[in-house]
Amino acid sequence: MSGHSKWHNIQKTKGAADAKRAQAFTKIAREMIVAVKEGGSGDPANNSRLATVIAKAKAANMPNDNIKRTIEKALGSGNTDNFERVTYEGYGPNGVAVIVDAMTDNRNRTASEVRHLFDKYGGNMGAANCVSWSFDRKGVILIDNEDEELDEDSVMMDALEAGAADFEAEGPEFTVYTDPDELGAVCEALEGKYKFLSAQVEMVPQNGYVKITDPDDVKKFEKMLDLMDDNDDIQNVWHNWDEE
Repeated sequence: MSGHSKWHNIQKTKGAADAKRAQAFTKIAREMIVAVKEGGSGDPANNSRLATVIAKAKAANMPNDNIKRTIEKALGSGNTDNFERVTYEGYGPNGVAVIVDAMTDNRNRTASEVRHLFDKYGGNMGAANCVSWSFDRKGVILIDNEDEELDEDSVMMDALEAGAADFEAEGPEFTVYTDPDELGAVCEALEGKYKFLSAQVEMVPQNGYVKITDPDDVKKFEKMLDLMDDNDDIQNVWHNWDEE
């Protein structure tokens, strides 16, 4: 009986992982459609926004067929998707700054859901630009070095030659920073050489990170972030919480 239970748990875990992966692909596809419409082209060579989303999709292991179909859908005359990007800002416990990046076809619904999550889990939603002034928008590529087989100097030189703006080596990964519009080009130059853990435009805190000292506040904030991650309208959540 224990074997059956173990298999059941594996199935549940795999099912949850598959659902999470499918949700991530859906969010990326939505972002890709908006990038095609805003950039006016389905060719990443002529649309830096699309190139950036394609880099993100590849880092997330989204199949090339999915990427191609999504671009074709965005270019199709029958496509009626009408999403727009909306940003919400606010605070968590201890004044932790939070930026919620959403893509929605109904602003009222999304604003209400985001406000509810802030209020329920010990935060509060603020006015536009209340925290974003303390973040910088950057392209961020995480390169896997868990096996510690990569040479730091070689990776740094490759990244800088590809057009990166900065480089950091910390723990089992290397971080490459780029201008947001150059993310796609830098990814393309490094793609065959290294394994990416992620590649996307992020909001990076300017002045370090804030600790949350109360364990109950930590649990509430983690729950808020989890539920925001599960929300179909929310693409990304950026914050300056020191999680260690």
